[in-house]
Amino acid sequence: MTLGELARRLECPVEGDAAIEIHRVATIEDAGPGDLTFLANPKYASKLADTKASAVIMNGEPTASAGAAAPCAVIRSQSPYLTFARAAQVLSPPTRPAAGIDALASVAGEAQVDPSATIGAFACVGAGARIGARTIVHPHVVIGADAMIGADCILYPHVSIRERCTIGDRVILQNGAVIGSDGYGFAQRPDGSHEKIPQTGPVVLEDDVEVGANTTIDRPAVGETRIKAGTKIDNLVQIAHGVIVGRNSLLAAQVGIAGSTIVGESVMMGGQAGVGGHLEIGDRVMVAAKTGVTGSIAAGTQMSGYPMQETEGWRKSQAAVRRLPELRKQLRELEERLKRVEEQGSGTRDQGSGTADD
Repeated sequence: MTLGELARRLECPVEGDAAIEIHRVATIEDAGPGDLTFLANPKYASKLADTKASAVIMNGEPTASAGAAAPCAVIRSQSPYLTFARAAQVLSPPTRPAAGIDALASVAGEAQVDPSATIGAFACVGAGARIGARTIVHPHVVIGADAMIGADCILYPHVSIRERCTIGDRVILQNGAVIGSDGYGFAQRPDGSHEKIPQTGPVVLEDDVEVGANTTIDRPAVGETRIKAGTKIDNLVQIAHGVIVGRNSLLAAQVGIAGSTIVGESVMMGGQAGVGGHLEIGDRVMVAAKTGVTGSIAAGTQMSGYPMQETEGWRKSQAAVRRLPELRKQLRELEERLKRVEEQGSGTRDQGSGTADD
């Protein structure tokens, strides 16, 4: 594809030779002839002069890229990283398997599969399940009875969608994701043993949700667990029963959210953040990696650390922690000086306590 054609599809202007051929996207360091790269972070501007790329996506205003002159053609964009993502989609379109049900798949007679959908070998579709148009179900996927899958979804191998769960349109489930596993609910008996509480509520994933590999989203005993539209969930995330996650939120790897917590819209949680149960996390909250969320958080707040505190205060406390050895040494020196002063003062008092006869 020529750079001009690519730029036209991206709806961006070109500076330089629009007739050059572009074959793939690459990083600034790795790009060569025929490659397209991008500059979104100013700290990489120094690498631009040495790139071998045929073209680069840069900020829409030439003055905004001062000091970062490109040695190649330029596509101008107000959002270089977003434009790069779209260019990658154009240059690397996904391959699509043929529509139809593989002879080695198991599809219950009562299931409804759109003719344009794809059901791979060894996939299993339960009774009453419904699968929408153009959805791709890869081999070894299990879809439970009465589950509903929307249009244009992609279910990668070993995904499990339990009974009565609902998946919206354009949802992507990466390998090994489990949607609708039993919530962790038990009632204690008088003898100290535990009786399982049946987990019968559904999990609902709204449109344009993506769930990473080996992530688990549990069903509740009552009500529902819901992931709202546009939310993206990384690998190895645990979302417990009855949790609600708002629209367009981002949950990084190994985040854990305990039961019945409500997460607002456009929330960002860093890797290994842990959130307690029955809490409310407001819209646009940012939770740093490894933060322990033990209470509800107001909208627009940034939290870090364990126990959690606002990020600005946490940064100050961490700066103080780095100085602890130095401060400890200073404290010991002050203690020694104070001790000497007290000893000198005590000696002076003793000398002054004598009588005239002495």
